[in-house]
Amino acid sequence: MSWKVNVLTIYPEMFPGPLSESLSGKALEKGIWSLKVLNIRDYGLGKHSEVDDKPYGGGPGMIMRADVLDMAIKEGLEKTEDDLPLVYLSPKGRLLNQKTVNSFAQGKGVSIICGHFEGIDQRILEVYNIEEISIGDYILSGGEIASMVFLDSIVRTLPGVIGNTHSVVEESLENNLLEYPHYTKPQNFKGMDVPDVLLSGDHEAIRKWRSQKSLEITKKQRPELLKNKKD
Repeated sequence: MSWKVNVLTIYPEMFPGPLSESLSGKALEKGIWSLKVLNIRDYGLGKHSEVDDKPYGGGPGMIMRADVLDMAIKEGLEKTEDDLPLVYLSPKGRLLNQKTVNSFAQGKGVSIICGHFEGIDQRILEVYNIEEISIGDYILSGGEIASMVFLDSIVRTLPGVIGNTHSVVEESLENNLLEYPHYTKPQNFKGMDVPDVLLSGDHEAIRKWRSQKSLEITKKQRPELLKNKKD
């Protein structure tokens, strides 16, 4: 059974976009995951299929209407009968990390609402108990690109997507450590040599060197990760 994805967006033509390439694209072709894209404007109001309106209380921008999103969810998502968790990519959501990625990957799939303008009506989030997730402390023009980052991070961990499972286990953030440096040919590049230990053939020494380098890099770049590290 494939890992299912439903996306609600006002720009359906953006999908699958980059997700049709590389690992995620090959996995989509193989049926490891599936994608259904729903156009929110199909549930818009009036002859212009309006999906947004001015915020109560004043302020800049527009807000996606609760009634429009409610209809899109009922008529679009609920008819799929997938019973998948509903996610809204938002700067005020909890920060995405590898633990969250792995948690979603272990489920049946996810349904995503791509916001635009100044956001969506708060009541939709509460009525449907939607989980808000942020991919970082910055603002994008819409939820589509954020959802692609979110989906790619999950799809690549699904069984059968990456041939070498050790690659997933050893890469950055899987163990609350940043990954060690990598080297390949040529052995000497602009006066810089590959570390001798990597040429030694001593697998235990290489393992220790990589572990030490991961720790050093994490301490320098992301020391907060070490607070959650399990020995």
